[in-house]
Amino acid sequence: MTSSLGAPYWKLWTSSALSNLADGVMKVALPLVAIRYTESPALIAGLGFAFTLPWLLFALTAGALADRFDRRRLMLIGNTARATLLAALVVIALLGGGSIWMLYAVALFVGTAETVYDTSAQSILPQLVSRDALSRANGRLYAAELTTNQFVGPPLGGFLVASGIAVAFGAPVLLWVLAIGMLLLVHGRFSTDHPGTTTIRTDIAEGLRFLWHNTILRVLAIMVGVFNLASSATFTVLVLYAVGPNSAMKLTDPGYGLLLTASALGSVLGSFAAEWAERRLGRARALALTILGSVLTVATPAFTTDAWVIGAAFFLGGITVSIWNVITVSLRQRIAPPRLLGRVNSAYRLVAWGTMPLGAALGGVIAEFFGLPAVFLSMGVVVVCLLLGMFWVTDTRMDAADEAAEREHAAATATATSATSGPSPAEENGR
Repeated sequence: MTSSLGAPYWKLWTSSALSNLADGVMKVALPLVAIRYTESPALIAGLGFAFTLPWLLFALTAGALADRFDRRRLMLIGNTARATLLAALVVIALLGGGSIWMLYAVALFVGTAETVYDTSAQSILPQLVSRDALSRANGRLYAAELTTNQFVGPPLGGFLVASGIAVAFGAPVLLWVLAIGMLLLVHGRFSTDHPGTTTIRTDIAEGLRFLWHNTILRVLAIMVGVFNLASSATFTVLVLYAVGPNSAMKLTDPGYGLLLTASALGSVLGSFAAEWAERRLGRARALALTILGSVLTVATPAFTTDAWVIGAAFFLGGITVSIWNVITVSLRQRIAPPRLLGRVNSAYRLVAWGTMPLGAALGGVIAEFFGLPAVFLSMGVVVVCLLLGMFWVTDTRMDAADEAAEREHAAATATATSATSGPSPAEENGR
């Protein structure tokens, strides 16, 4: 565990940090630009729906592509597509164009490219580091992603929006271009032994079957899906609760970005603490504690408008969410066979992330009819119910699944080595 993760890993780490910084700027820039066109909670929430809808519609196809083609090349295509679209949006903004519906189109297209990039990025990691180093590698990678996506990106996005729409959307273009350049320095072949003779539909079905028959991964996916529904409902309307003179919190655009950095700071600390928590508390106990911490993230604004109190809740929630992510992603990367990892990741994310557009729509509807505090309170109750999942997600079951996958991986490696090494002299003499 103390050995170097290797130069290719750190190049991927740098590329991911740059790409996630662009995502962090976009995450704040989109709703802040949108409130210049409309004050409707439903339309603002609808923007979050459009941004996350591709995870519901395209995630399975993205996973099949990640197992069929070179994963690094797919990451390059995803970032190139996002940079190109945003560059076109900058030109439109400079010409004085723009509307809420243009932002909807951008959110939908960028979200689609994100499904390809993120699925491939999560699937490529076991090809760069050993199984024993996955928790450590994921922790370092999450630290970079969360620092840029949530700690640096949001306040930077707030300041950039104050400088103009073209500036706000031009910065992610530059960052994605830099990420592409760094990813080009990661040399090697990152495809699997996919035969290429099956159809995409058949490939998708195989990944879905594996997830469905694996109790641990299936329950974890459902639990993440429920939490993402709650957090999506919360954060798609939070900007209305927090920003502007008529809002409850009365924050400025940069102030809103800084509020979100509290969660990011906690997430960075949690990514480094995850390996320790997994070792000292056990995976099941650590995961149960993260659920309790996550309640703070979605429910606290229902009880106070104090930015410091809400920021502290976001900080603690960020720690626990990051611990959950590192533990569960590393477990999934160990359990799923390498040739199926892209499809298992996408099937998992279909369940886990496909609820985000539903949550965004739900948050908008609840806010429209019952008010913003009702969104935060009801979603807090939803997250508490996740504790029921811990009846199935136990240390015994996770360890058994991990050990079975390790035996299968070792057997597959031995078979591949035997097949490529040729027959032994004794076998040759016996023919």
